[in-house]
Amino acid sequence: MHGINKVQLIGNVGRDPKAKYLENGVPVTTFSFATSETRRKKDGQRSTSTEWHNIVLWRGLAELAEKYIHKGDPLYIEGKLHTRSWTDRDGNVKRVTEIVASNVIMLSPRNKKEGIDEIGRAHV
Repeated sequence: MHGINKVQLIGNVGRDPKAKYLENGVPVTTFSFATSETRRKKDGQRSTSTEWHNIVLWRGLAELAEKYIHKGDPLYIEGKLHTRSWTDRDGNVKRVTEIVASNVIMLSPRNKKEGIDEIGRAHV
């Protein structure tokens, strides 16, 4: 049986994207991303909870994100979950779950005025 690994998020960029180039010259860009949900409590008060996500973009999508995405920008992100692990200097195993994005759509009116909407699709 085949599985599906697909994530769709609408939220806001938590920090400016950070780009780097791997030894083979491939660009990768990362940033934090917040999604929030508001609920009404039993007493009628509103309560908002925020989830933080680690976003990873590769190649051309990474370069475009570095240029056009900024902290606070509202985005639609489509991608897949990816968990990686490594051993730190002290011998502890560390794990992180990230969203490897394949499609990013900018939802900011500022970007639409500049003629920028969908910054790209990547075939991962």
